[in-house]
Amino acid sequence: MLWKLSPFLAKSQLRYQSQLATAYLPTIYALSTAPGTKSAIAVVRISGTHSKYVYHQLNNSEKKLIHRRTLLRNLYGPGKNLLDKALTLFFDSPKSYTGEDLLELHIHGGKAVTGSVLNAIGSLNDRNSGIEIRYALPGEFTQRAFQNGKIDLIEVEGIRELIDAETETQRRCALSSFNGMNKNLFMLWRDKIVNNIAQLTAIIDFGEDTEIEDTNNLLQLVKHNMVQLKQEINQFIQKIEKTSILQSGVKVVLLGPPNAGKSSLINSISNDDVSIISHTPGTTRDTVEASIDVNGYKVTISDTAGIRSHSSDEIELLGIERAIKKSEQCDLCLLIVDPLNKPLINEDLTQMIQSMYKEGKEFVIIVNKQDLLTDENQSKSVMDALREKFGDKFPIITVSCKTQEGIEPLVKQLTQIFQRLSETSDESDPIIASRRVKEILHSDVLYGIDSFFVTTDSEIGGDSYDVVMASEHLSHAADGIGKITGDAVGIEEVLGVVFANFCVGK
Repeated sequence: MLWKLSPFLAKSQLRYQSQLATAYLPTIYALSTAPGTKSAIAVVRISGTHSKYVYHQLNNSEKKLIHRRTLLRNLYGPGKNLLDKALTLFFDSPKSYTGEDLLELHIHGGKAVTGSVLNAIGSLNDRNSGIEIRYALPGEFTQRAFQNGKIDLIEVEGIRELIDAETETQRRCALSSFNGMNKNLFMLWRDKIVNNIAQLTAIIDFGEDTEIEDTNNLLQLVKHNMVQLKQEINQFIQKIEKTSILQSGVKVVLLGPPNAGKSSLINSISNDDVSIISHTPGTTRDTVEASIDVNGYKVTISDTAGIRSHSSDEIELLGIERAIKKSEQCDLCLLIVDPLNKPLINEDLTQMIQSMYKEGKEFVIIVNKQDLLTDENQSKSVMDALREKFGDKFPIITVSCKTQEGIEPLVKQLTQIFQRLSETSDESDPIIASRRVKEILHSDVLYGIDSFFVTTDSEIGGDSYDVVMASEHLSHAADGIGKITGDAVGIEEVLGVVFANFCVGK
């Protein structure tokens, strides 16, 4: 086999090395599909200056690779042992995901096959010959893409969110970062700040040749622009805080007396046996949680212990206490009512609901066991009793977990509530930003803008403003956006804007 790097390949790789920020790093490889599972296909990814070398060694050939051309090739290990017949796909630098030469091997997904191919690639590592090849670290392919300018930090976080997405709304959220929508907004803000820094710089550099009134007008314009920008940023933060519920999941708690059918309802909504169902009252003693997908929304639904006024069971009382705590932390409470109970809702549960409603908690009343209400007067009597107790505060829906009647309208009603809680709609995609982004927006961007206002609102030396400090504060805000995207603001950029927008010669 060809275990030596040919002069032609070495020369080509040196040319690429001069163009890449990661050229000095070892070539990396990894199994990109799920490890430890049997599948029809597994994808091995190799990235770095020695990717072509790996291909030629495994293929036992020096035939030229064709960019983005899928080829069927035999793969050999040391001693010319045939490992597998694979589809090979090569991406020439810099037109690849990482910006480096990148090779993909689409092999059969058996453990023995993937193991032998990975071992063969690893055996090509030869530091004495200047060939460094090692297994990739977690996220290293994406890290190299960032280092080579293929993606920014926001897109990096979007990739992670897209992979972790469990529901349709989470996928839509991730795409806003992955497709650069958030980046475009941040860069627009950054441009606005840089333009206003440029105007302050003009005051500093040419203020002596300008009328004081003109200088003040220019400064007031900058302040006006920053007020508008601050409003935009605060609105964005409010939206991402509202839609962050989509990442963690909408927290829903089921409350009600024992044997009202809470466990049956959670199983009906989830189409799974999440909770144990029994005719014996009080089966659920502790909180049972499950993450389910409801029309594209991730929902963490909690089945709690039944709440009744009188109980001497220590374990049941502990379960009731936990149910109360869980309901205080939720986004939505579903109150399950057994229409055959007398009273429909005991006094303890009624007081608890009234108290939580005053604190702004959202409720939906669900009358279960509709199939047992054979008389129309019975149904009307139940609805009248609930309206008398709660008025029109909460929507009331009747269902039967036994016949599944009413479950579909309930899910539709819940979906509308989830949409309102997260401020999402079909017309506009939700926006998700990482904790890192939110912290930088607060601690750097808004801090810099607020500091700018403090400086320009306080007079120094009579009627003059400390314009230099004001400019520095805006630079801090711009640098904050640079932290978010991975870019930075340089003096050349500021001066470029100055000379592009001001006629200095006059």
